[in-house]
Formats: sequence, C-alpha cells, structure tokens
Amino acid sequence: MEEKQFSGCMKRIKKGDKSALHEIYEAYIGYIYSVVFQVVLNREDAEDVTSEFFIRLMKLGGTYRSGSGHRAWMAAIARNMGIDLLRKRKREVLTDDFSGSVPEQAASDDVEGEVLSDMSLKEALETLGPAEREIVNLKIMGGLTFREIADILKQPLGTVTWRYQNAVKKLRRCGYE
Repeated sequence: MEEKQFSGCMKRIKKGDKSALHEIYEAYIGYIYSVVFQVVLNREDAEDVTSEFFIRLMKLGGTYRSGSGHRAWMAAIARNMGIDLLRKRKREVLTDDFSGSVPEQAASDDVEGEVLSDMSLKEALETLGPAEREIVNLKIMGGLTFREIADILKQPLGTVTWRYQNAVKKLRRCGYE
C-alpha cells in the first residue's frame, strides 16, 4: 500500500469508515504481527497485540500525519504495544515470583557464537541477539530504512547499522546470504 492510499484510508477511518480499516488490515496484518513478534517472542501474545493494534488504529485515525512514513509510524505503535505488554508481564512476574523464559534466552545466547552448516532460517535467526533480530526483521521483513529503524528503536543510526552488519555476518556463517 502506497503512502497516498494509506493516508486516504486513515482519513476514512477518522470518519468512522470500517472498510478502510479492513483495507489496512489486509495489507499489513503480516507486517504488524512480525514487528510485534520480534518484541514479545510468543505467538499467542503477538496475535493478541496485533489484534489490539488494529483496534487502536481505529482510535488513532485523527493522529496520523500524511507523508510521515506510514510503515515506520505503524511499526513504532506496534512495537510500543509489545513493550507495554512485556512491562505489564514483568510486573505480574515480580508479583507472582515466576521466572518464565530467562533460561531459554540464555540458552539462545550460548548458541550465538557457533557456526552451524545445516540449519533452518528460524534456527539461524535464533543465533542472533534480540536487538540484532529486531533490526534484521525491521530491515528485511519491514522494508524500513536504517534511519526509520533508528527512529523507531530510539538508537543512534551508527548503532543500528553496526548491529545489522554483525547480524548479517552471523547469518552468513550459518549459510544464509
């Protein structure tokens, strides 16, 4: 969906046209899910947040400014919603004294330095750290520029490009170009 078409849909959403929301949903459901999944790392949570994203988009109809880069705007909202969920869960974890997926993440980090010749893309992506995986996802799956990614993640442009280059090197060691 082009910027002009998206902007038109947002204007229609502002007027209460739900068919415009459906057009955006059809065009971006996979993209939004991908952005959210990279934050929450859980299929069910990513599905829930993605659904909530489109409900929130209906409420945000009047806040979108045309020409501001709709994909980056949506990615920032989706990413923030995922972070909000994690913060909420963290508070619940502290209350319930539940340790969840910390050991799983540590195991993923142990694998990071290994060079494996025959692995699936999913396994190769798991060798990346969370920050690298998120940048690769936004760059390749999201089609965003490094500047847009830096703005979304609120990180310096140099840090984003450096992490992306390191991630690409790791993926190449796993046999992916």
